[in-house]
Amino acid sequence: MFEVLILSFAFIFGIIARQFSLPPLVGFLVAGFALNAFGPSVGLPSEAGPLLEHLAHLGVLLLLFTIGLKLNIRSLAEPVVLGSAFIHLIITSLFFTISFVVFLSLPMDKAILLAIALSFSSTVLAAKVLEAKRELRALHGRIAIGILIIQDLVAIAVLSFYSGQSPSPWALLVFLLPLFRPLLYWFMSVAQHDELLVLFGAVLAIAVGGMGFEAVGLSSEVGALVMGLLLAKHPRAQELSKALWGVKEILLISFFLQIGMAGLPDTDALIFAGVLAIVLPLKGLLFFALLIAFRIRARNAFLGGLSLTAYSEFGLIVASGILEEWLVPLAIAVALSFVIAAPLNRLAHGLFDRWENKLLRFERNTYHPDEQPVNLGGATVLVLGMGRTGSAAYDFFKEKGLSVAGVDSDPTKAENERHVSYGDIEDVGFWHQLDIAGLKAITLATPDLESKLIAARELRKAGFTGQLFAGINFQDEAAPLHEAGVNQTYLLMTGAGIGIAEKAWESLQSNP
Repeated sequence: MFEVLILSFAFIFGIIARQFSLPPLVGFLVAGFALNAFGPSVGLPSEAGPLLEHLAHLGVLLLLFTIGLKLNIRSLAEPVVLGSAFIHLIITSLFFTISFVVFLSLPMDKAILLAIALSFSSTVLAAKVLEAKRELRALHGRIAIGILIIQDLVAIAVLSFYSGQSPSPWALLVFLLPLFRPLLYWFMSVAQHDELLVLFGAVLAIAVGGMGFEAVGLSSEVGALVMGLLLAKHPRAQELSKALWGVKEILLISFFLQIGMAGLPDTDALIFAGVLAIVLPLKGLLFFALLIAFRIRARNAFLGGLSLTAYSEFGLIVASGILEEWLVPLAIAVALSFVIAAPLNRLAHGLFDRWENKLLRFERNTYHPDEQPVNLGGATVLVLGMGRTGSAAYDFFKEKGLSVAGVDSDPTKAENERHVSYGDIEDVGFWHQLDIAGLKAITLATPDLESKLIAARELRKAGFTGQLFAGINFQDEAAPLHEAGVNQTYLLMTGAGIGIAEKAWESLQSNP
């Protein structure tokens, strides 16, 4: 009964947050604080029960599992990821440690632990923001997730060191997991689709990754992530991620409620959290500076730094295990950072467009290899977005003898068999470096409306006079695309139906 009521609370406050153009997760946090403050007066517990805590933990495991499904492990070894993660950790920890010793007179050991807890960025918020905007595989998304994983590993190491616990000798068996990848692939093929596929993913994330890693003294969160990584190269990895999406979203509501129900603060805790909220922009500015130093262009540095501008839920995990007296102040600080960072991330592209001229001054003369200008190789037709729709369009143009090139923001889709290059079409700088002189037609096959609108506007602004075509998921997407300069739009499902009908017609004609 309790869980039913608090989920109803979450729904109501989520709707209210949406009306103020805030992400629903902000409403979930407020619902948790409201339950903590007023729950006892209406006969509800003020604290999250074991069931809610368990559901919250399952939500985090599924989130990390789906991140693993979309992650290229090579990205963790990039200098920009390792360098930015550790340099930011060192600078931030030093800043907070000195501040806590000087202003709060904390003992050095507690000051260091508290500083480390606050140096991390929120994996949950960043992952949700990047996933919602479909930017997990864009350059800034890959860098941000890589930095977050490094931070999470550091957090796990800190917990293990200060708790006196260490992995058991059986933990070495983790290195044998890649040998079981063929078996996991076979299970995935046997599971096929729908409920069995969802159950397969849940078992891997929660039972094998979560409980399995805990059994050998390792973090369940890392276990869920590793299980996702093992399946990341499977052709149906994205189907599994989408199948788990709804389950993960429901469970993560419990996570945000749990944070809000951690406790109400006293005056000192509010002042502490308020000061941390004031210095929060410094976290993002430092990430921006570090990414620029590692040759990342201003746009990606800005978007990546902004996605990392929130205090981490892992800080609460560290506090609950080592600094229990600081749990409530940290919970308030984390909640405030979510309230500040979530709407800013929603407006991230618009904010960069507004400040572009100022931010571009900080760029270096040389760029990251993934940000080099795209060479279209004399193509006359360009396909933007190489998912299933874009790939089919590319192959059709190729069969008709046209010179065609493709662009996608996922570097794993860049290939030689098809002339496909990496490029983030939402990056204004991408269009400044693209030579469109020889292009006669462009197909917009990206999954979301906003990226199509950006591409259409930038192409027309750059003087492209050829034909622009766009696939749409809903009829009401057509009008804004036409206003942005698109010549023709097609409902994707309608096109699929026409394609099936054409094949059937050809078959009937050849076999009357």
